[in-house]
Amino acid sequence: MLLARPPDLAPRAPWPDMPLVVWPAALAMWGPGDASSRHAHHAMHLLLRREGTLTFRAGTTKVDSRAAGVLVGPDVPHAIDATGGEVILLFVEPESQDGERLRASLDSPARLFDEAARDALLARLPRKGPIAHEAIGPWMEATLEALAGPTEVPAPRMHPRVRKLLRHLRAEPAPEDTSLEALSEVAGLSSGRLMHAFTESTGVPLRPYLLWLRLQRAAGALASGRTAGEAAHAAGFSDAAHLTRTFRRMFGTTPSFLQRRSQFVQAKARPTDAS
Repeated sequence: MLLARPPDLAPRAPWPDMPLVVWPAALAMWGPGDASSRHAHHAMHLLLRREGTLTFRAGTTKVDSRAAGVLVGPDVPHAIDATGGEVILLFVEPESQDGERLRASLDSPARLFDEAARDALLARLPRKGPIAHEAIGPWMEATLEALAGPTEVPAPRMHPRVRKLLRHLRAEPAPEDTSLEALSEVAGLSSGRLMHAFTESTGVPLRPYLLWLRLQRAAGALASGRTAGEAAHAAGFSDAAHLTRTFRRMFGTTPSFLQRRSQFVQAKARPTDAS
């Protein structure tokens, strides 16, 4: 999995003045491909190899699939090997409007794209060489529209009080008190009702989702130049080792990989409301 410093959101600055960033509704990244170990994270993501094919392994299966690209649903265990070529990634938060429409379009945990489908999705971008930063915004719009399900998503899953809580959790600066009691007060629900409504709305329990947000903030800190220890402390992890274990489980790679590779990868955020 590729990660990068989002220049729209987190220009490089010395710590500790640099704010931690929670990624937006959609975020595109592009650069050299690599291999990830088996992992799962809450964001949906599209990965397209600009030329050639990649290998994809879903769940616990030992069978690798070859494809030119893949769209992976939220919280789906998987591994991808795209070494030896350039890739473009599009991360989408499942609870955003874009995410709800993408989920409606998926009838399986992951969707594979052959080379013809990949070429159609990348038609707005050059096949080789550098990608102009200003070309990514229109590409994101067109790609999300091409992949999305119906404009009117039937039976929305998001509880309005959960949506309110998500806005609170993703605000800057991050809320200091994330105890169940404090979050229940923000949502205006009892603790038991909040836990039930949150899982029903997002597909994951509240505590794993909070860990996902902390990991996003740590990734933003790492890509902005902080050390693993600084990022761990700032995002609420006990130490760098705790961050590394969590990073590998959710992203299939290590914080040091992000630190080494971020200078070779560019990113652009989609300026839409995530909730």
